[in-house]
Amino acid sequence: MRIVKDAAARRSEILDAAEKLFGTKGYDATSTGDILRELGIARGTLYYHFKSKEDILDAMIDRLTQALAARAAGVLDRKDIPVLQRLTLMMQSLQVNNALGHEIMSQVHKPQNALMHQKMQERMLTAVVPLVTSLLQEAREQGLCQTRYPEEVTEMTLLYASTVFDELSGLSEEKRQEKVLAFIYNLERLLQMPEGSLMETMIPVFQS
Repeated sequence: MRIVKDAAARRSEILDAAEKLFGTKGYDATSTGDILRELGIARGTLYYHFKSKEDILDAMIDRLTQALAARAAGVLDRKDIPVLQRLTLMMQSLQVNNALGHEIMSQVHKPQNALMHQKMQERMLTAVVPLVTSLLQEAREQGLCQTRYPEEVTEMTLLYASTVFDELSGLSEEKRQEKVLAFIYNLERLLQMPEGSLMETMIPVFQS
């Protein structure tokens, strides 16, 4: 008997299969034919949901962004953890730490995918800025930082981190450490915090 799946379930199934293949073979080495064979579906079924392999990648970026934002939201809700520690945990929660995530990011950062990179930045800012801003407002209420512009500081910090720290792997250890220390130092200045407030807890975020 032929089983007909609803559109949302089929779309999710295609994304799951593509994620598996992209994570193991890589995006460039995976064809739409590979995805069809993995699922045992007709080409028309795939193209009903996604116009191209690039369209699949775009949907994966949405998935990744939503997953990272959900992790960050979970950190925000942990009121049992001190606010500055939660800020560090939130930074950790926004890191991509699996093979698929790294493959997606490697594609997003290719020059020919500049528009896709911009779209991902916009999605991340939309999803994450309110969360970090809320945390900084909480820190301000506790007298831990003095900035009057928590939202703007968050936007600047995330934009900087999304461009500079994507390239850390290609740097020498000395240069990498220098960029990390400069980032934390300047973040403390932007937040109007005493020097060293974030240094000890945040350095491990960039060493993981």
